[in-house]
Amino acid sequence: MKKVLIPTKLNAVAREMLMNHGKYEVVQDDATDFGSLAVQHSDAYALLVRSEKVTPEIIDAMPSLKVVIRAGAGYNTIDTKYARAKGIDVMNTPGANANAVAEEVIALMLADARHVIPSDASTRAGKWEKKNFMGKEITGKTVGIVGFGAIGQLVARRLSGFDVHVLAYDPFLSAERAKELGADSADLAEIFEKCDYVSLHMPENEETRGIINKSLLTRMKNGATLINCARAGIINEDDLRELKAEKGLRFLNDVYAKDAAGDKSVVDIADIMVPHLGANTAEANFNAASRSASQLIDYDDKGIASYVVNRDIPEGLDRAYSELAFMLAHLCRSIAGEQKKMKLIETSFYGNLKPYADWLLVQIVAALSDEFDRTQGFDAALAYLKEMGVEYFNREIDTSKGYENSMTVDVTTSVDAAHFQRISVRGTVTEGNMMISRINDFEKLYFEPVGAAALFIYKDRPGVIGVIGNALAKAGINIDDMRNPHDPSGEFSLALMKVNQKIDCEIVDKIAVQIDALHASCVNF
Repeated sequence: MKKVLIPTKLNAVAREMLMNHGKYEVVQDDATDFGSLAVQHSDAYALLVRSEKVTPEIIDAMPSLKVVIRAGAGYNTIDTKYARAKGIDVMNTPGANANAVAEEVIALMLADARHVIPSDASTRAGKWEKKNFMGKEITGKTVGIVGFGAIGQLVARRLSGFDVHVLAYDPFLSAERAKELGADSADLAEIFEKCDYVSLHMPENEETRGIINKSLLTRMKNGATLINCARAGIINEDDLRELKAEKGLRFLNDVYAKDAAGDKSVVDIADIMVPHLGANTAEANFNAASRSASQLIDYDDKGIASYVVNRDIPEGLDRAYSELAFMLAHLCRSIAGEQKKMKLIETSFYGNLKPYADWLLVQIVAALSDEFDRTQGFDAALAYLKEMGVEYFNREIDTSKGYENSMTVDVTTSVDAAHFQRISVRGTVTEGNMMISRINDFEKLYFEPVGAAALFIYKDRPGVIGVIGNALAKAGINIDDMRNPHDPSGEFSLALMKVNQKIDCEIVDKIAVQIDALHASCVNF
């Protein structure tokens, strides 16, 4: 019998499912201190938690521990790296709480629009301030959903009865797929300019931290409402504080830097603030509990590890190739443009990389979308692509090309309803260093994807490199490395320049005008 410890008020269905399976001894105790429980049950094989902190001390107290399952989506309370070092798989249950969060968004919108909270307090105090609580209707408004994964899509469905116009942003979301889901695809700027309500549903990571800042907030309509039931760090609170009164914005919030009692940094700018109630429903608790139990059973009985979030590099694969897959896809995204919608991903893995195609696809999808975490599995990647309406094809390779251990990533994006753009890049690892060997028809680049770079494509003629160099110098930017190949026709040239600091895309755009570039992009690896 394998012992499973549940140190939390997780719905009893998890315990019942595991006990009925017949291979588990289950201990559920939410009254005893977690640290004490870990010592008392040092022989536990699996741990099912909600928001409990799984620290190195907890892990060390349980030397037999092999699996930790977070009954919910977020797993920032678990030291996943330390767990990996100890050979412990950490899983989450994404999607189990999606409907609860979607309904919370609607609840916040209605409560704010009809002044439910202050009017309740006023009426209880014996007042009759009907004139002070003139509300507004949601019907007929335009609602923007930033991040159109499981939660974002459910928000759109729940709003359908209000006859609203839904605009959705997601880097993977095609216009066709958005229509199928009851929304129109839009970029971030368009959403913030056109919408009466903007609801945030994106993860917090290096790319999204502080992404809701002054440049977007200044675009919002006067009197518009911003709703955050995602992660606190995606909003620049100082920028919101600066613009809120000036534009008459409303801010409804459910997320904080720490889920704990104490002062909250948004207390002066939040019109409604609740204590992270998004997933706090009986139904969500049931779903997360049953999912965590079924995932543990499938993990043990069938070897299904799709939701492991702290995967190590597969045995036999050099970690540099995992990073290369991520960087090649990141380059494709930078060249295509952040706002372009993905239609098709094609890959080729040569030499000894072919057996690792599934693993490497995960890295590629994570680079192309901020919504997808690179620690997830192949099945999760395929499910995400299907959900977003993006096709994936791993090509049979031609071994006669002699590419050895290299990979090609092709990304096709929508330019408009009738046109597509295809970016193709190939790379390899040489002496432990990642190398980009080809971008579209420009061969033999041998460029290391590290740091910051500027990329230009232009009609070949003398003097262009000098113009670019002078413009960068005036901006205080030094060129550390450069590649300048021609395409096979000799008509076009590519200038790929590694620079000594993160480059502002506005500088690249100005240079593009000077040299009459066919394409220009800034790439920060």
